[in-house]
Amino acid sequence: MIYQIILFAPLLGAIIAGFGWRIIGDKGAQWLTTGLLFLVAVLSWVVFLQGAHEAQAVHILDWVRSGTLDAAWAIRVDRLTTIMLVVVTTVSALVHLYSMGYMAHDENFREGESYRPRFFAYLSFFTFAMLMLVTSDNLVQMFFGWEGVGVASYLLIGFYFRKPSANAAAIKAFVVNRVGDFGFALGIMAIYFLTDSVRFADIFAAAPMLAETQLAFLWTEWNAANLIAFLLFVGAMGKSAQLFLHTWLPDAMEGPTPVSALIHAATMVTAGVFLVCRMSPLMEYAPEAMNVVVFLGASTAFFAATVGLVQNDIKRVIAYSTCSQLGYMFVAAGVGVYSVAMFHLFTHAFFKAMLFLGAGSVIHGMHHEQDMRNYGGLRRKLPYTFWAMMIGTLAITGVGIPLTHIGFAGFLSKDAVIESAWAGTQGGYAFWMLVIAALFTSFYSWRLMFLTFYGEPRGDRHTHEHAHESPRVMLVPLGVLALGAVFAGMIWYGSFFGSHEQVNRFFGIEAHAEASTAEAADHSLAPVGAIFVHPDNHVMDEAHHAPTWVKVSPFVAMLIGFITALWFYIWDPAMPRRVAETNRPLYLFLLNKWYFDEIYDFVFVRPARALGALLWKRGDGDVIDGAINGVAMGLIPRLTRLAGRAQSGYIFTYAFAMVLGVVALVTWMTIFGGAN
Repeated sequence: MIYQIILFAPLLGAIIAGFGWRIIGDKGAQWLTTGLLFLVAVLSWVVFLQGAHEAQAVHILDWVRSGTLDAAWAIRVDRLTTIMLVVVTTVSALVHLYSMGYMAHDENFREGESYRPRFFAYLSFFTFAMLMLVTSDNLVQMFFGWEGVGVASYLLIGFYFRKPSANAAAIKAFVVNRVGDFGFALGIMAIYFLTDSVRFADIFAAAPMLAETQLAFLWTEWNAANLIAFLLFVGAMGKSAQLFLHTWLPDAMEGPTPVSALIHAATMVTAGVFLVCRMSPLMEYAPEAMNVVVFLGASTAFFAATVGLVQNDIKRVIAYSTCSQLGYMFVAAGVGVYSVAMFHLFTHAFFKAMLFLGAGSVIHGMHHEQDMRNYGGLRRKLPYTFWAMMIGTLAITGVGIPLTHIGFAGFLSKDAVIESAWAGTQGGYAFWMLVIAALFTSFYSWRLMFLTFYGEPRGDRHTHEHAHESPRVMLVPLGVLALGAVFAGMIWYGSFFGSHEQVNRFFGIEAHAEASTAEAADHSLAPVGAIFVHPDNHVMDEAHHAPTWVKVSPFVAMLIGFITALWFYIWDPAMPRRVAETNRPLYLFLLNKWYFDEIYDFVFVRPARALGALLWKRGDGDVIDGAINGVAMGLIPRLTRLAGRAQSGYIFTYAFAMVLGVVALVTWMTIFGGAN
């Protein structure tokens, strides 16, 4: 029963707040949804701390049955599920609480408009859809949650519906995600076609068979496991904003700041990482597809970090940081260390949500000013927010004691990812991209801190003079998330990246380390537990034995980024302008986000609009409407006039017409229908 409460309580809150707020009132809707989220957050921590369980399905009801397709609605309970339950419900509960202060007097709405119940209903509906996704026991159920999250994100990103930019961002997020979702749908269809099932248990058992199956697709033959894994990853690319399908994420900052924290920091954007880890039994038999995952993950981490260097909107800096950190997670999953991917997902939820909510506190205190160039010297005006964001910055940049397990959450999880990348690629492309991204992450994170909280006040003097700390209801969530940003890595390091025994026990994995070569060769290994690691996969072992220089490289990169930011924005504040003017083309290239939006506009948007205009004006207007209008305005009147002339009013005219009719009928019967 506990899992049913966790799953359906947010939906109940969304329905009551959305449709019954006139009965319970504005405040009642806020407290109801927030209270239910805190209830499910507590229950989620209870099931998480109970320890690993053997994977089981909690049946709810029969859902889709058609022939051999049986997609019952059930909750899959294993370690992956409990990790995601904690992440989703904890962040969502704190965002609900934070929103009670942030949305109290929103300037984007008119006096008397009851926008708050609708906002809280959207938040709770999003949480329900995300819980549907992470608790699914089959791919159809997951796809339902997947699309539900897309709908909820559309509603939340476009919540400020009077702003054209918010509407455009919501549409952009919806359309770009549909591109990825098409690949996901193709992957589901291919799995059902080959395995005759969409249940995870059946798919995982069939993974060795898929590795030996050829599938005809796009006029050629493909290895089924690699093709399916790639199609599923295309879906993950859209939701998790990986390179080429990333353009929606920065624009999604048009939504209210709590939305940014909920959707784009800890929950929705991690759905793709969760999908890859959930499908680990299949991914382990798809090495070519996983190479693509590693390459795109590393490229995304580097790309987003470079763009974050020059952004001036405080929320966009953190948005590109999210995009970059998601690349780290995909690299870890791509090299087969799924537990480390989940480790970084877990720690990232705490410090990134705190950074977004901290940014919201700054924006709230600065009367909705978001340009960091108009900040400066705010640490005295916003002391609690300053220390919260300082902890988040220490976590994301990876501050800790090298070669130990002591440090902020991001220090331990990021180092685990980079060491795994070194082991999985033999120190290749992915490893170096992640190290460079770590340097850039440190630079733009400290740049944000220095521009916002240090130096002299810039911009509007009146705004600075009236800057104020946020109310307690907004500061409490920051304090709770700060605990996770400090301690989550140290507490659960061994569970996610410790010895095989620790990781296997935490994830409920049956050890296959001693499996024979013959067993590996005949693919007779059945996946057990929340994730599956093939016995030939020794990346985690090799990561633990990485050279010292590999282990300290992220820390060195962090120091270089910190010192450079200190030099640019504290010691010599004129330096950034000189560097930008000296390297103008590169600066514009990064400022314009590698011109991806402009390229997509030229290649896809303009041709689509031109085709639409052609079909509208020429196809619909000239051909369809023209033909109908031509018949209506030309042929019909002529036939009408001709018929009118036949109505002479004389009896002999009608008699003559009758005779002609009889003659025609007799002639027809004589020729075609007469007697033998």
